[in-house]
Amino acid sequence: MEFNADHFSLFELPATFRLDAALLDRRYLEMQSRVHPDRFASAGEAERRLSLQWATRVNEAYQTLRKPLPRARYLLQLAAHELGSENNALMPHDFLVEQMEWREAVGEARVAREHHELEHLHHRLQRDMLERYDEIAILLDDQHDLEQAADRVRRLMFLEKLLSEIDDAIAVSEE
Repeated sequence: MEFNADHFSLFELPATFRLDAALLDRRYLEMQSRVHPDRFASAGEAERRLSLQWATRVNEAYQTLRKPLPRARYLLQLAAHELGSENNALMPHDFLVEQMEWREAVGEARVAREHHELEHLHHRLQRDMLERYDEIAILLDDQHDLEQAADRVRRLMFLEKLLSEIDDAIAVSEE
């Protein structure tokens, strides 16, 4: 095991967006069992510190790879492709208008405490996001179109935030 290996190499997985989640989970558990600090409780200070560093490294890599948005961002980073997420001007006008419409619908449902409508918006947005993740898989794994993949990742960052806002509104409506 090489400490500075990329996340995929760390788990001996191909650097692709389409990832075998069960295999990732299995490799993570195997690595954690080898490096977990509890295994080094009676070891020397240096070994305990190294174990903690390895466990932290394995956890960070796993958290990045297990969710599609961080995994896509990481693949772009590995390819040295700038995401450009700090500049909303890169977003197409129609996408930004769509975001305003979504937020307006969520705001109205939140104020009216329409739990059913919030759940409907949640499920609709999740379906949309799954389709967009499928598109990212094609762009990254099949077409190697980093520019278009970065655009889709930027859009999904908006959608993930919106989904979180809907979840918060649902939680409030249940109180």
